[in-house]
Amino acid sequence: MATEIKVPTLGESVTEATIGELLKSVGDSVAVDEPIVSLETDKVAVEAPSPVAGVIKEFKVAVGDTVEVGAVLAIVEEGAAAAKSSDEPKAEAKAPDAGVEKAAPAQAKEATTAKETATSDSSQTLSPAVRRAVLEHGVDPSTIKGTGRDGRLTKEDVIAAAQSKKDGAKGDTPAPAPASSAPAAAATGERREERVKMTRMRQTIAKRLKGAQDNAALLTTFNDCDMSAVIEAREKYKDLFAKKHDIKLGFMGFFAKAACLALKDVPSVNAYIEGDEIVYHDYVDISVAVSAPNGLVVPVIRDAQDKGFARIEKDIADFGKRAKDGTLTMDDMKGGTFTISNGGVFGSLMSTPIINPPQSAVLGLHRIEDRPVVVDGEIVIRPMMYIALSYDHRLIDGREAVTALKIIKEAIEDPTRMLIDL
Repeated sequence: MATEIKVPTLGESVTEATIGELLKSVGDSVAVDEPIVSLETDKVAVEAPSPVAGVIKEFKVAVGDTVEVGAVLAIVEEGAAAAKSSDEPKAEAKAPDAGVEKAAPAQAKEATTAKETATSDSSQTLSPAVRRAVLEHGVDPSTIKGTGRDGRLTKEDVIAAAQSKKDGAKGDTPAPAPASSAPAAAATGERREERVKMTRMRQTIAKRLKGAQDNAALLTTFNDCDMSAVIEAREKYKDLFAKKHDIKLGFMGFFAKAACLALKDVPSVNAYIEGDEIVYHDYVDISVAVSAPNGLVVPVIRDAQDKGFARIEKDIADFGKRAKDGTLTMDDMKGGTFTISNGGVFGSLMSTPIINPPQSAVLGLHRIEDRPVVVDGEIVIRPMMYIALSYDHRLIDGREAVTALKIIKEAIEDPTRMLIDL
């Protein structure tokens, strides 16, 4: 019996998606709940799984197509997978291969190594489809040269590497590779251009950020803060903290808690405009900007005002890992009343971050560097960080923005304030 695989519900207000990648081919076997198509939405990449086990009979879409919720993606023939798998042992029985049996332990070891590499490799970002291909074919992604944009690995790169490895194991002599045209192009001084279609997420990011500039009265106020106290606290308690909570004590936990203090005292910074009304919140849902393969995403730490440092640090670490793996969900991105963006991890000294609509403010963090400052009439060297608060001047006055940023500065320079709510 044939079963239609349809576009699943994508989340609140999301009605369509773009086909990012076909994770299977026609004729491939699929198990129940195994993903067959990767979909790019306005916010995250999601996968469409098969509700039945069988063999893919037909794809109704192609990469790059725009599809709506409920549209048919593919046709799966139920039961064909079982029939196919039952035939395989017979074929093996007719033509046993002692060499294969002998090589099995080595292949198992290679597959285990590939699995560990795919799980722990942080030098490159692997999409879910690529990660799955690495595990299935038992190859080391660090040894494969990516042909995707910015040198990223594609599923085809992994399959080609696996096939090459297989041919080498059989003793086949690989055909000589065609001469590369790149040296010739370089020799003649030829210049090239590449046109790549924007992903749906990148298009949405562009529209939202431009919309923020067009619709909001954006302004940024700056301050700097002495990071000595926070650095000292981290050095003093990092081992105990990690031992008790099984997570590293980072800077974001301090800034998240400092922001909660500021937003409590200056509620307009935690509000937004909706029509001709101002929506205030008695809770703080902090959107944390993290990098994903297709662009910047902002998962949300819910009720940050009620969470301790350990829970906040664990949430942030989980978001970062899932952003790289491409497993963030629509619910992870939903909502948010205030945003923190840390450009310092990339080396930024100072910036004017853009608000994340419909929010009215965003805190920008930057790199820490030793600078000469005057303390009690003397010039001393201190680890300093510039902090920036961009805000919608339609709702937030300059006095309120400066006050909020000053509260954050004072809490960072004297972390005891966070304990006694000052």
